[in-house]
Amino acid sequence: GCCPLSPAGSQGTQILVEPPWTPAVRWDRVTLTCQGSGTTGATTWYKDGQHWWHKGPKNFTVTETGTYTCDRPGTGLSPAVSVLNDWLVLQVPARPLFEGDTVTLRCRV
Repeated sequence: GCCPLSPAGSQGTQILVEPPWTPAVRWDRVTLTCQGSGTTGATTWYKDGQHWWHKGPKNFTVTETGTYTCDRPGTGLSPAVSVLNDWLVLQVPARPLFEGDTVTLRCRV
């Protein structure tokens, strides 16, 4: 499933990324999902710091690189998620990581 990109237990708005690896790369057909309280139809998306999609869907497949945030009533603005188009990327799981964890790294070409 999807994994939040901010600390476990956080109560604010979150963007979940699928596949659950960071940094996300556009050629993975990345899906972003905005999670937070309030009605789904009230989701507002921002791209590269600019208002991008008012009353947008809860989730969508990314077609353009950029830095995305979403806003949901009651929980506010999410942490940002960047989607890259780099040819060589070292990825880590998109979940909270702690000292001592065993981590799988992916070198993507």
